[in-house]
Formats: sequence, C-alpha cells, structure tokens
Amino acid sequence: MYPPIEPYAHGMLEVGDGNQVYWETCGNPDGRPALVVHGGPGSGATPGWRRLCDPAAYRIVLLDQRGCGRSTPHASDPAVDLSVNTTAHLLADIERLRVHLGIDRWLLTGASWGSSLALAYAQRHPDRVTGLVLYSVVANTRREIEWITRDMGRIFPEEWARFRAGVPEADRDGDLTAAYARLLADPDPQVRDRAARDWCAWEDVHVSLAGGFKPSPRYADPVFRMAFARLVTHYWTNGAFMPDGQVLRDAAKLTGIPGVLVQGRLDVSGPPDIAWQLTQGWPDARLVIIETGGHGGGPGMTETVVRALDEFARRP
Repeated sequence: MYPPIEPYAHGMLEVGDGNQVYWETCGNPDGRPALVVHGGPGSGATPGWRRLCDPAAYRIVLLDQRGCGRSTPHASDPAVDLSVNTTAHLLADIERLRVHLGIDRWLLTGASWGSSLALAYAQRHPDRVTGLVLYSVVANTRREIEWITRDMGRIFPEEWARFRAGVPEADRDGDLTAAYARLLADPDPQVRDRAARDWCAWEDVHVSLAGGFKPSPRYADPVFRMAFARLVTHYWTNGAFMPDGQVLRDAAKLTGIPGVLVQGRLDVSGPPDIAWQLTQGWPDARLVIIETGGHGGGPGMTETVVRALDEFARRP
C-alpha cells in the first residue's frame, strides 16, 4: 500500500431525509478521480482506504455511507430511522457527491458490500464510470445471505450454534437476520447490546478459512458494532433493497467498462463463484484468484488490488 496521507479537502453533504454524509478528497487534485466504496453496510471509510491508490496519480474520494462513520445521524442511535437508508438512497448519494465535486467520470474501487454497491452504481450510471477494481466480490443475493447466516454453520458448527442461540428459541429455525434485527430494535439497551455483540462475533468468525486471522478490534467499540449490526441486518432482511440476483443478471450493462475482480480462494464469506458469474456476462472484466486469500485479506490480495489500480492510472 502507499504511505498514509491526509485529505486536502473534506465536508458534509446534505443528501435529504435529514442525512448528511461525510466526504473527503486525498492525493492529486488534478489526478484521475477514484471513489472508494466501503463495505458493511456500515463499515465506514477508514484511513487505510486512502492508501490503495497512487496519490500522485489519483484524486481519491472517500465517502461514509448513510448512518455510519462520520455521517449523521448515526445508526448506532436506535431512534434513527433506517427506512431512508436503502440501496437507492446510497446510489443517489454517490451521484449527488459526484456532481458536488464537479467530477465528470470516475473509477470505483471497493470490497464486499462496497463491490455490490459499486456494481449497482455502474449498472445505473455506466457513462459515469471509467473502470472498476473490486475485491471480495459479493452480489447480496438471497442465496448468499442464507449461506452466511445458516449454511456456513456446516464449516463453523460450534460458532454458528452460539450465533443461532443468540435469538429467541422460536426464531432459531427461521430468518436469523430478521430475528437479530428485531433484537437490535428492542427497547432494552442490554438486549440490543447483546444482539450486536453476538452478530459481530459471528462476522469475525467467517472472514477466512486461512490461518492467522484475528478478531477485528473495531467490534470492541460499542458505537461501531451497534451501527454495523443494525445496518447489516437492515439491508439483509430486505434483500439489500434490490431484486434478487439483479447485479448478476445485469452484468451485461457493464459492457465497455474495464474491470478487475480480485477474489480469495479461501473467502468463505464471499465464495469465488459470484465473481466468476459476473465475468461470464461482463466481457471487459478480468478475474484474478488469490489462492491464499480470504475475505478482504491474505497474502497477495492487497498487492494485486494496488497493481490493478496502478494499471488503470497509466491508461490514457
């Protein structure tokens, strides 16, 4: 990765519904515009994201999506209305930010949920996208959500049993995401906190099949874990607010947009079949499988993403 840098500009953008989203720009003000689309939903755009792009070549734009990071109001507050936090709202926010910053076209890079949101944006606004560099690619289909919340228990049986036991007994054979969403909306703050802890503990389990992965320190922050758990369960309960399989079905809309998809073979959270399926309908995409990579990490993952971004920076 490139050395740490600080933004040369930042601000809060009014996007409607009482929401303000935080944005910042780093690197070269006259460089090739590139938007970072963070994951989660609800992870926020942390400083590490600034380091993927060459700061001499790129005008790097970071955005905290609605309800998380430095955006307001924050989803950690149980009183915050999530009905105005949907995929359609996030796509409109991205487009509003592009106009606000006076950018004509930009490259998008992101991982996990960020890859899905970037793909949806590119399918809706293909004339505004110069390229896509995505990793740990997911499409947020019902099958993927069921895989993470239930089927993956076959790989991590003990941990999944604890995850399942976190919801009332009557809900354990139903939609676990919806059950957790209800607990996270409970009037009792202790019930909400326990649900957030249990949800984030399961998130920590399934990031990779590779050895050496450690619990993420971000979940120790009660504000972060509550916002993260609320937003993920909100989106997954609603099928990411997209028709099931839309991102994969609309892959042909990306024709003409060059893309690089970097996927870990050991990514149990987002198995490589999703990225592969995308390339079957998207002739301009190149899939790179990292044999030792997991979900967003592992030897060779970051290096490959940085090399792909460097390649785009050298294009006319």
